[in-house]
Amino acid sequence: MSNLTPNTDDVSKANTPLAAYIVNPASPIRPLPIWLSRNPWLTFVLPFAVFMAVGSFEPTPEKPFELFGFTIEYSAYPVVYSVKIFLTMLAMAAVWPGYRQFAFRVSPLAILVGAVGVVLWVGITKLQLESRMLTPLGLGWLVDFGTRSAFNPLAAWPDQPLLAYGFLLVRFWGLAIVVPVIEEFFLRGLVMRYVVDPDWWKVPFGTLTTSAAVVGTLVPMAMHPAELLAAAVWFTSITWLMFKTKNIWDCVAAHAVTNLLLGVWVVASGEWHLM
Repeated sequence: MSNLTPNTDDVSKANTPLAAYIVNPASPIRPLPIWLSRNPWLTFVLPFAVFMAVGSFEPTPEKPFELFGFTIEYSAYPVVYSVKIFLTMLAMAAVWPGYRQFAFRVSPLAILVGAVGVVLWVGITKLQLESRMLTPLGLGWLVDFGTRSAFNPLAAWPDQPLLAYGFLLVRFWGLAIVVPVIEEFFLRGLVMRYVVDPDWWKVPFGTLTTSAAVVGTLVPMAMHPAELLAAAVWFTSITWLMFKTKNIWDCVAAHAVTNLLLGVWVVASGEWHLM
């Protein structure tokens, strides 16, 4: 799988950070603010960094957040999550001109990959192979480290339906809109291209090498320690989609479809440990 690059020589030879954004070399490039054109990495890193930083304050059912005597109980999870999504959206708005450099189009293949992806994700996680393999090796803590919030607003506020469904709407917005954009831009827009060449902004989107494909799977696995195998299968399928279509918005769309359908599954089945 080495050195599989799209036929965009005029892009790869460009010596400006704007080459990072070109999808169709024949199309005009929308102008970027000076601060963003000089720091193209901000488009791919800033929203993701905000999301991860604020997310580190989130409590789980078994463990409240504690730091230097400051405690956030599990009951405050909706507040922390809502603040996280709000601040992340502010960061996304700040780098929006960078997102717009990628021509927006979504193929039917992306929708199909996303729909198949949720079946794979749910099916593989139900096997609980991570616990079965890692616990005997003394690595059960790794699975516990990836425990999700599993906050069920419908059970937490049974007598306050407006509050319950209001937070559920925020949760779905974060799951199906915010997360797909920031994760795909960070992972495939920057990390995988950096692996191909440290001058990543010169690497046309969709370029794939063996090392980039491996990193494109290992990084998400590290981010989903409780669902290692599901993450390996799902993110590999999105890497294939990336190489197939050379379109970052296809990756975002597939991610969004999977996450949206996963959220629907969680609400319908009651398997809140998946959210």
